[in-house]
Amino acid sequence: MRSQTTKLEQSIKAAREKKDILLMTHIVLGYPSFDHCVRVVEDMVKAGVDLMELQIPFSEPMADGPVILRANAEALKAGATVDQSFEVAERLTKEFDIPFLFMTYYNILFCHGVSSFVERSQSIGIQGCIVPDLPPSEGEEYLDAMQKASLAPVHIFTPNTPEDRMQLLSDRSGGFVYTVARKGVTGKDTAFSTELEQYLATCQANTDLPLAVGFGVKAREDIDFLRGKVDIAVVGSETIRVMEQHGVEAVKPFIETLVA
Repeated sequence: MRSQTTKLEQSIKAAREKKDILLMTHIVLGYPSFDHCVRVVEDMVKAGVDLMELQIPFSEPMADGPVILRANAEALKAGATVDQSFEVAERLTKEFDIPFLFMTYYNILFCHGVSSFVERSQSIGIQGCIVPDLPPSEGEEYLDAMQKASLAPVHIFTPNTPEDRMQLLSDRSGGFVYTVARKGVTGKDTAFSTELEQYLATCQANTDLPLAVGFGVKAREDIDFLRGKVDIAVVGSETIRVMEQHGVEAVKPFIETLVA
């Protein structure tokens, strides 16, 4: 069972008292460059984003679809490193007053040293981490380090997750639970339907943490569908598509259509 309420959970619950749904976005650090990342984050915050995932690029991002996969590959091709990611993340946490989380894969933590990664994340102002390929049964070192640092380990519900497993994941989570809206990887279309509504009700019944929904959220009508059903809507691949197709300057107007 969770032994503490994290700063991230407190921040989300405080923000939810003012809004009926929050918006979390996602960037890949170093794509298309670190300078562009800072500009995009600034524009997102100005547009009204409530919290943000900062993905440390990795060569095999198994949960990600082609858009984010390409962004990871291009960031690494341009020379993005874990140290650079930490440096830019520290700049962002100091400049912008929203919660930031790291999202990455276990190999990054393993190579960096799990405890060292967590301690360094805490020292620069990161409030939580999403490591989709590290189940709680294999993540005791990580979970212990996260608890010691008072950071939030965010775990994931999927449509294939049985209810007893949901309860276990919730018990080992902090901040919020990330709910995958459908099977598969990021960036594909999602049917916002009665079936999804029923699935989200099951997710809500199996956690007392705030609930975030991602995978396929790309427009205002998607967020309106989720309003009243979850706490956080997550927009990831679509923001990168907008940036690639229309330039960095198009990100802020796009986010404004989501939060208007």
